Amino acid sequence: MVDELESLHQQALSEIESSSDLETLNNVRNTYLSKKSPLMAMMSKMKELQGEEKISFGQKINSIKNELTLKLEEKRTLLEEAKLQQKLQDEVIDITLPGVNYDMGGKNPFRIIEDEMIDIFTSMGYEIAEGPEVELDLFNFELLNIPKGHPARDAQDTFYIEDEKILLRSQTSPMQVRTMLKGEGKTPIRMICPGKTYRRDDDDATHSHQFMQIEGLLVDKNISLSDLANLISTLHEK
Repeated sequence: MVDELESLHQQALSEIESSSDLETLNNVRNTYLSKKSPLMAMMSKMKELQGEEKISFGQKINSIKNELTLKLEEKRTLLEEAKLQQKLQDEVIDITLPGVNYDMGGKNPFRIIEDEMIDIFTSMGYEIAEGPEVELDLFNFELLNIPKGHPARDAQDTFYIEDEKILLRSQTSPMQVRTMLKGEGKTPIRMICPGKTYRRDDDDATHSHQFMQIEGLLVDKNISLSDLANLISTLHEK
């Protein structure tokens, strides 16, 4: 039985050494270390032995089992490392190659028009005023001489947020008030306020609950309608 055990031992070592991939190695493990393997079957023959011979034979089997387990683990580590190196070699990346250029999306037409208008007005000395889209009733209506009860305040047209005191601005006109208050009566004032405004409306091809406005304010001495006409003419030309 000892010779048979040693033969099985050497055969297992040989197959472990010759395993060229993880699947083959796993099959070798199952062949020699599973519960139904020849090595485990040798355990059942121990009942035929007595005394020291039985003890020695059991120790021999355990020693072989431990050695095979160690050799299998060492071989698995080598095969995994070889597999990794092969993968790195096959998937090598040339970092000197140029990158891929991705086309950027087009600019929103509203933004194109807005930028063009801003360029025109800033070239004439106007400042750009930006303000909150969530506005107070005070600036959106009261200080613009739109008293309570005015049709423009109707809840069917305005997005009220809190007790008709806070709302989504229905126009950019509040920035006229804010600019004049900020200036404390000083002139000249040249400003435009481009931005989003909101009114209750059914969205369709020609209507939207959100839209853009560009509103201007000019306050100075000796300003007349002829200045407005000149401004409109300039816009038309550009």
